Amino acid sequence: MADTLADLAAQLRVDSIRCTTAAGSGHPSSSLSAADIMAVLFQKYLRFDFQQPRAPNNDRFVLSKGHACPVLYSAFKAAGAIDDAELLTLRKFGSRLEGHPNPHVLPLVDVATGSLGQGLAVGVGMALGARLDGLPFRTYVLMGDSETAEGSVWEAFDKASHYGLDNLCAIIDVNRLGQSRETELGWNLEAYAARVRAFGWNAVTLDGHDLDAIDRAFAEAQAKKGQPTCLICKTRKGQGSSLIANQDGWHGKPLPEDKAKDAIRELGGERNVRIQVKKPQALKATVQDKPAPLQLPTYEVGQKEATRKAYGDALLALGNARPDVVALDAEVSNSTYANEFQKAHPKRYFEMFIAEQNMVSSAVGLGVLGKKVFVSTFAAFLSRAYDQVRMAAISNATVHLCGSHAGVSIGEDGPSQMALEDLAMMRAVGGSTVLYPSDANQTAKLLAQVVERQGITYLRSTREKTPVLYPATEAFPIGGSKVVRQSDDDVATVVAAGITLHEALKAHESLKKDGIAVRVIDLYSVKPVDAKTLRKAARETQGRILVVEDHWAEGGLADAVLEAFTGDREPLPAVTRLAVTKMPGSGKPAELLDAAGIDAGHIVEAITSWVEEGTARGGDGRPAENAWGHTNA
Repeated sequence: MADTLADLAAQLRVDSIRCTTAAGSGHPSSSLSAADIMAVLFQKYLRFDFQQPRAPNNDRFVLSKGHACPVLYSAFKAAGAIDDAELLTLRKFGSRLEGHPNPHVLPLVDVATGSLGQGLAVGVGMALGARLDGLPFRTYVLMGDSETAEGSVWEAFDKASHYGLDNLCAIIDVNRLGQSRETELGWNLEAYAARVRAFGWNAVTLDGHDLDAIDRAFAEAQAKKGQPTCLICKTRKGQGSSLIANQDGWHGKPLPEDKAKDAIRELGGERNVRIQVKKPQALKATVQDKPAPLQLPTYEVGQKEATRKAYGDALLALGNARPDVVALDAEVSNSTYANEFQKAHPKRYFEMFIAEQNMVSSAVGLGVLGKKVFVSTFAAFLSRAYDQVRMAAISNATVHLCGSHAGVSIGEDGPSQMALEDLAMMRAVGGSTVLYPSDANQTAKLLAQVVERQGITYLRSTREKTPVLYPATEAFPIGGSKVVRQSDDDVATVVAAGITLHEALKAHESLKKDGIAVRVIDLYSVKPVDAKTLRKAARETQGRILVVEDHWAEGGLADAVLEAFTGDREPLPAVTRLAVTKMPGSGKPAELLDAAGIDAGHIVEAITSWVEEGTARGGDGRPAENAWGHTNA
């Protein structure tokens, strides 16, 4: 067996060199340091059915140091999952073997990696999923030493210990050299071990090129009960090639063809080692609640309720109906009302405390295993996990985010708590869905659709209780909007969502008393946006659109509205935005809405000025357009 493992490790090194040299780019040195670890793991410990990569009892492997994917692809070749011809397409246009692993094109991997510091948190989610489903599979996460400088790594170490995830094994490839210099801790294995143990893990230090030591370490990790295990492996970057081994300046550089031939010769030449990765037992989840009919909460028109409360009520209803729904929160569940789910389904609720980055990545780990994952916290604090959200989209994961306490309307807490960039942030995520409900029934109906929605979804909820506008029987298709006020005499359209819709309705009543009719649109679906309704309103209201939003002027509702007219053959309407343009402070919600210029009074003022301007000019009152056909107020 030792000879087989040595041959396999040598082949992984040779193939890592071959494919990166063929590509003319890549990270052979980072791959060579991990080859012995990969050889032992794939030959002896990993249980995986390559014909069914999503089989529920497969062990999971996350290559957190995603730049070392040549060694992973080489292991896939050794296992017969890809052939040599495909291996040599590494990094080429149209290849499944991209420069970092990507499940969009390669179903053999669960998640995209490459933004360092996230793989262990994904592994935490996978290990939680195994426990939830009563399955014995194990999760392995191979990390680079450089990425342990990321705080998100230690968030994951902390949560894995908190939940006692003895089905999780982390491996740190301590090859000492980062991209530009020696890593912070170099080869100080005991410093790594001390930190890992301080977070409640079993730590094993070893020579990462000693196949027997690696074997013993994996066996210890498998046998350890009650706590996760971390293998801290001292390796040499570029191991196997005397030209680059332990040499600075070779990170992310392929060997030239002549040097590659020398290195391959030094490694004993090309081989054709084939391994039979053992398949797991064909088990399915055994710990499941029973499904039940969905009974969404309902609210009476006119009663006051916060959409954040409706989120908690609807999440509970989804959890009652579906055993695949799980919820995560960042220790604000009594404000997001995710605590209602926690009380009813404690085994499917995971408290992630104030660790939003870990929370989102762990949600990805649960999501790629088939769970319907809902993640909630204050909207402002999702900004610190934006890279994790971005990588979730690249991972082809489905994660449902809810951000509460958005905008200046939260009141006295001040700007550190006010999400004012969240709509722009979430709209920019590839393939995302962004929703901003204005009342409780709408929130519940949207959440019931979100659970079946693929990709990243974001629902923005508000702190304040607001009147229920719609009966519980109303439908709110994603991608739609609601025209809540209209007449044949409308001189402008006011577009709003969430808290500003209620201000727009107040303004409508005030303007009506003055004989001015305006159309009011509830743009609850920010992405995808209802272009058809917006275009119709522009045609029928003299091309005047006023967008009012509790958000910075950049990237929010107004920009979504303008995008609705992209490619339209008709002239662009005159779009004016009322948005937050100055840094807010503390105050009552009404005071802050007024100070930001987004309350009913400012809406009335804007519409009245249009009408007065039109009367003075003897024309239609249409505001002067800038070069792009719209105004920005």
